[in-house]
Amino acid sequence: MRRYADRRALITGAGSGIGQATVLRILDEGGTVVAADVSEAGLADTVAKAGPQGDRLSTVRMDVGDEQSVRAGFAEALDATDGLDTLVNAAGILRSAHFTDTTLADFEKVVRVNLFGTFLVTREAIPALRRGTGAAVVNFSSTSANFAHPYMSAYAASKGGVQAMTHALALEFSKERIRFNCVQPGSVSSGMTDGVGESKQSVGPGLPDDMDFALLGKIMSVLPLEDGAMFAKPDAVASVVAMLGSPDAYWVTGTEVRVDGGTHM
Repeated sequence: MRRYADRRALITGAGSGIGQATVLRILDEGGTVVAADVSEAGLADTVAKAGPQGDRLSTVRMDVGDEQSVRAGFAEALDATDGLDTLVNAAGILRSAHFTDTTLADFEKVVRVNLFGTFLVTREAIPALRRGTGAAVVNFSSTSANFAHPYMSAYAASKGGVQAMTHALALEFSKERIRFNCVQPGSVSSGMTDGVGESKQSVGPGLPDDMDFALLGKIMSVLPLEDGAMFAKPDAVASVVAMLGSPDAYWVTGTEVRVDGGTHM
């Protein structure tokens, strides 16, 4: 498939996990991509994995939770692509703890990166998307936005906010033909579930030592995975993101697509 031939995409959180897998998928489909991440090491890893297709890949260091970093990074991205057709807001972090042990600093950090970051990058991108072709934004919500995930109150709150904001934006910009949708990953390996460290704007789940394992049964997939793995690979989500951000999804806006192996049927 060459759905992204002649399309320009900016992908945040592109230094690891699902963001990185989305970069590689859209490059495979012929796209010109700017990969943004707070981690230069993560971006270097993405470039290395892109291989020969790296001639259509640029990178920019961006802290999505910092307004000045977003403005500077986006200006650099536009210099590289001379426009934008697809925006993917994949950057995110996770803090897990008993609710009563959750600090205000941790709660604020999660909301700043996940929700404020999506707001800041999207706001900066709107002028370029208005000039784009078949403009589309794919945001990252989570199954935790609609279903109970224990020990993840801050994360769930941030992702619920992303989902609600996505609906509002889809209507506000509908007459300008800019589409807004969410993916809701669940039971998927990512920088967060793998615990790659905050340097990639992702942190491990850090579940409490005394957590109730019985509660985790509510968030496990029903589709079997190879080798008894607990999580699907990031490309399971990247393929859905690529569809939503492409002209194939021209009649899809203001909704979310769960990618969770049937966890919440």
